Amino acid sequence: MATTIPVPIQFSLPEGWQSVPPDEVGAPGAAFVALNASSAKDGFTPNISITGEVRENAVLTEVGDEAVEKLRAAGAADVRLGRRNEVGSDSDPALTQAVKLTIPLRGKPADLVQFQVFMLMRDQQDPQRSAVLHVVLSALLEDQFEHVIGDFQKFLATIEPEKPTR
Repeated sequence: MATTIPVPIQFSLPEGWQSVPPDEVGAPGAAFVALNASSAKDGFTPNISITGEVRENAVLTEVGDEAVEKLRAAGAADVRLGRRNEVGSDSDPALTQAVKLTIPLRGKPADLVQFQVFMLMRDQQDPQRSAVLHVVLSALLEDQFEHVIGDFQKFLATIEPEKPTR
């Protein structure tokens, strides 16, 4: 069953991306999933997923380490953490990391890249409590990643807290 994001956000998908119900694409823990069907290859469709959680005294590098361990625990092979960068500001920190892993695809091993972004949004009433958004691009290393990373960066730039309606 799809989950909800712990903080209301808004964003815009780049052209060519289509949101899909998370349960229908085997991502029941996600709150949001989008696919880029035009870049599908060898049975894998590049995708963006959003999940989130509420944490006390969140440390983004720990959140990133846990995400890598979850991939290993889920049975992904040869999970390797690549480049990691702390970005954003003191008031709006974020962490980006590239993770390479091997998945079975049509009976053969395939190299997949996840570009993971963890965005911290502090609770205005309790600064020790934060929502952490997990925004992840998954694509095959060969033939897909270089074609969709630009779209993912555009997508990230549109994510912001939802503006109250009056």
